[in-house]
Amino acid sequence: MNGGARAEVVVDLDAIAANTAALRERVGRPLMAVVKADGYGHGLVPAARAALAGGADALGVAVLEEALALRAAGVPAPLLAWLHTPGTDYAAALTADVEVSVNAEWALAEVVAAARATGRTAAVHLFADTGLSREGATEAEWPGLVAAAARAQADGDVAVVGLWSHMAYADAPTHPTIGAQVRAFEEAVALARAAGLREARLHLANSAATVALPDTWYDMVRPGIAVYGLDPLGGDPAAHGLRPAMTVRARAALTKRVPAGVGVSYGHTYFPERETTLLLVPVGYADGVPRAAGNRAPVLAAGVHRTIAGRVCMDQFVLDVGDAEVHAGDEVVLWGPGDGGEPTAQDWADAVDTIHYELVTRIGGRFTRRYVGSAGAV
Repeated sequence: MNGGARAEVVVDLDAIAANTAALRERVGRPLMAVVKADGYGHGLVPAARAALAGGADALGVAVLEEALALRAAGVPAPLLAWLHTPGTDYAAALTADVEVSVNAEWALAEVVAAARATGRTAAVHLFADTGLSREGATEAEWPGLVAAAARAQADGDVAVVGLWSHMAYADAPTHPTIGAQVRAFEEAVALARAAGLREARLHLANSAATVALPDTWYDMVRPGIAVYGLDPLGGDPAAHGLRPAMTVRARAALTKRVPAGVGVSYGHTYFPERETTLLLVPVGYADGVPRAAGNRAPVLAAGVHRTIAGRVCMDQFVLDVGDAEVHAGDEVVLWGPGDGGEPTAQDWADAVDTIHYELVTRIGGRFTRRYVGSAGAV
């Protein structure tokens, strides 16, 4: 570990760049790297720069604050922000040359007002709800939104540069909803084209669709988790030419020898069967280690996978390392790429019944983040 760090999240920027390049080569068309949620826990600006170094053509974020932070850091790439509430400062978006997504006519009206106030034409993507029932205009709302956008484009207030949607089941490539969503998307596109929105690029594919569903690639793909080297289908990322970019590790705070049968951690949910050594790891649920990992999740310590012993606490958890030779200050690894024998984020996801997306985006708290590799370095 680096210096005297207690606990650190190490991010391999070269892996992010290489993953982006592998995905870009796979699809052979423009790629928008999604860097929302602080670059999926990898760091917004460094992750964005690494993805661009790997050949990303554009960047995607959820909220406008993320887009403006990228611009403030000097990232000039095409940039889409898509999750907005009433009263969003679209003037700031237009001034910073940020493209925005629109779900509804009232939101389009706010964008038009900002365009008129700033004297800038707003670059807009229209989002169709094709079956996720989350963001987007429903089939009933879509004609009105398209007609309003076509009028605003004719007036010079907006340029509709994208038509898009999002998939509910792309991580299950044979699921019947996929074909249904593709058909719904193409119907929505046809209506928009008929209304005169002919220049807009089409994008539907998330990470899972990017690796598994070529029929969804259209004009651009929009991978997120795969950029960071995790398999959106829950398998081995190497099968897609990807390598996880995040390693999570900590330095043991204490070791102690205890007798058989001693109760370990809150609630005494773990009892060693024989005399053993316990190792204290100084991170907990305040740092994003799931409390549900107690007695379930694997950690590499003294060269072997050890299951967390007892409950994860706010600031710490315990490992039973048997008779291994361990000392305070020794390194333990929660997860990483797996090629050093350590567990992976997928291993943790399987153990605690969640998805690796949640693990990498929630880890943080008092961890120090450190970057290795040079991709996108300034």
